[in-house]
Amino acid sequence: MDAEIYLDNNTFFHRLDPRTKITVFLLTFVALLLFENPLWMLPVAFLILLQMVVSGSTRNMGRIRYILIVLTVSGLVLWNLFSKGVTPLFWIFTVESFLFSIARTMLMILMISAGMILISTTRNEELVLGMIRMGMPYRVGFAISTSLRLVPTIASSTMTISQAQRSRGLDLDSGGLLERVKKFLPLLVPVFISTIRSTNIFGMALESKGFGAREKRTYYLKLEMRPADYAVLIFAILFVAASIYFFAAGYGRLPGLTRF
Repeated sequence: MDAEIYLDNNTFFHRLDPRTKITVFLLTFVALLLFENPLWMLPVAFLILLQMVVSGSTRNMGRIRYILIVLTVSGLVLWNLFSKGVTPLFWIFTVESFLFSIARTMLMILMISAGMILISTTRNEELVLGMIRMGMPYRVGFAISTSLRLVPTIASSTMTISQAQRSRGLDLDSGGLLERVKKFLPLLVPVFISTIRSTNIFGMALESKGFGAREKRTYYLKLEMRPADYAVLIFAILFVAASIYFFAAGYGRLPGLTRF
């Protein structure tokens, strides 16, 4: 199993400037948070799905499919329990709470999908440099870059340790879900110890190379906005502006909805 998240595909979205992709990612959040009615979230859902298919990010979405299933089921149940409306549906549920639970579940899934598209189409270095060019301090960007690099490292260490234990006769695949989770818990101890050790070595390496000695830094990567970037930004801004207009006009709400 490949522990890397970035997909090296030569697609339209891969070629966009990281600042464009970060801006579109943030604007997507704004458009999703405006509406309570799931029908008004369908245009954003369609655009996210289009990005996912064109960029090939569906591969990474498949890797977290079980997490998405758990979030979907729990979201549909919990948001029905913590909201109510005036139109009865069945038992304690109402039409308004049911629609609202669908909208909130879509919000979670689509946010995760938008984030997965961002990190699947943008290299770690490009993502962090884009944030720095947008005003983020270098130290914060470096911390984010380091944390992103640790994700595939921890995943790789987990796979290596689990394979080593399998070679020693440990059965990690039999039994139910809870039983398999219990079998994996002891493997987390060597994973965490290995991660802490690597982090300590990494910190000493930074100190030995004079990290933070100068305020101004130079970068190997050069970012350049192209016509396609401006076209995507204009479209995204107009789309969010239209969403805000419809929200201000009272569209996309669920009359009679009460949230706890």
